Amino acid sequence: MNDIFQVDGADDVATALRDLAAGDTVMLADGPVAIAADIPRGHKVAVRAVPAGAAVHKYGWPFGVATRDIAPGDHVHIHNVGTQLGMDATSLKGRSHAEERGSHDGTFLGYRRQDGRVGTRNEVWILCTVGCVANTARRIAEAATRRFMGQVDGVFAFPHPFGCSQLGDDLDGTRRILASLAAHPNAGGVLIVGLGCESNQLDRLLAEVGAADPARMRSFAAQMVDDEVEAGAEAVGELVAAMAADRRTPCPLSDLVVGLKCGGSDGFSGITANPLVGHVADAVTGAGGTAILTEIPEIFGAEHLLMANARTPEIAGRIGTLVARFKAYFAANGEPVSENPSPGNIAGGITTLEEKSLGAVQKAGHAPVADVIDYGQRAARKGLTLLEAPGNDAVSSTALAAAGATVILFTTGRGTPLGFPVPTLKLASNSTLADQKKRWIDFNAGGVLEGETMDQARERLLALVIATASGEATRSEQNGEREIAIWKRGVTL
Repeated sequence: MNDIFQVDGADDVATALRDLAAGDTVMLADGPVAIAADIPRGHKVAVRAVPAGAAVHKYGWPFGVATRDIAPGDHVHIHNVGTQLGMDATSLKGRSHAEERGSHDGTFLGYRRQDGRVGTRNEVWILCTVGCVANTARRIAEAATRRFMGQVDGVFAFPHPFGCSQLGDDLDGTRRILASLAAHPNAGGVLIVGLGCESNQLDRLLAEVGAADPARMRSFAAQMVDDEVEAGAEAVGELVAAMAADRRTPCPLSDLVVGLKCGGSDGFSGITANPLVGHVADAVTGAGGTAILTEIPEIFGAEHLLMANARTPEIAGRIGTLVARFKAYFAANGEPVSENPSPGNIAGGITTLEEKSLGAVQKAGHAPVADVIDYGQRAARKGLTLLEAPGNDAVSSTALAAAGATVILFTTGRGTPLGFPVPTLKLASNSTLADQKKRWIDFNAGGVLEGETMDQARERLLALVIATASGEATRSEQNGEREIAIWKRGVTL
């Protein structure tokens, strides 16, 4: 195996594939060079000289500026590279990555719903209007699971602490996210449990859900029934009866909606797992399906790539507006837009937010951006959609599910056990993580560094996506990891 991996021939850095010690020799394009200081695996080594004040490139794009002279063989990290990102940073000069990749004609076995959308699971979801009945929802799910086990793919409660004492846009955001989850095609039946006195009133929430098959939707206020758990279990029984005839049928990839997410990134994420997910996203969108990208703070400094690849100038403008709005959100709370990367990211070898962002947008592939939607909205156009949500794993993955993702591809260099309402495949960026956390990780993308071609990995991952969409359980599903998290932005009374 090589000692280093250079993503682009124009890059000033390469990634160390093993721990490099001072005095080790690695082979660069211009010949061997001695490593100047210890460089941990996943961190960057300079492959050419960069003077202080000059841009430093990775992925063919600048990810920061040298704060001191850098020589070939130097460790390149936070001690000698700083961010260029500010409130007005909207573009950086680099080479264009806009190109199309091939389509794929695979099929999966899914549940086609009355509105034509296709689910990858046939479950009963129990949602609550307010945190006061969060535990009630859990108790209903437990009782219903005992009664109806094996008759549907599962009965799951998704509690949360919000819905009361919220105001204005903050309350609207909670209502929208719950309504969109209630309309999800993976939910063959939905029970919404209210309390009665909350800000997030049940009738307003149901109106936000929109047109729904009345046989597939039940709701009640806990203050208005004698035994809320029994009432809930009886309602689930009615939903299970309505779902009894549901069957998986062959569906084309054009019916698949994949959510794209990364969490706990490391120095390998942007060269293995993220571009691999981009290849699969291209296969899905190339076949007429849908991919959804989110985590807006993690595209800061790389939004120009998405804007240059927008389907229309109007969509490019909406991308810029969304990013600017998110930066203003940071500024309004007195936070710098370059606060990312996290301590774990830095330990893994990521130096600046630009570097993290350039690696993160690899997940989007090369399909033109077809739409930009707000937090809580549902994806309505085929192709690649950009969704407003923060980088937080639970909040952004919940938003992906609410937007209609029926499978989430979640890349990670450090690992996480979290699971979400829809099947979530965890892709390790490196083989060490995949070996250490077999109960968390569904797919090892580290083989790309060990001789597997990206095309071979793409076919292997696409086969797993199809199997998962057809009913094969993910690690997080096997571990019972299913949660939602709502983005709380406003004042609480």
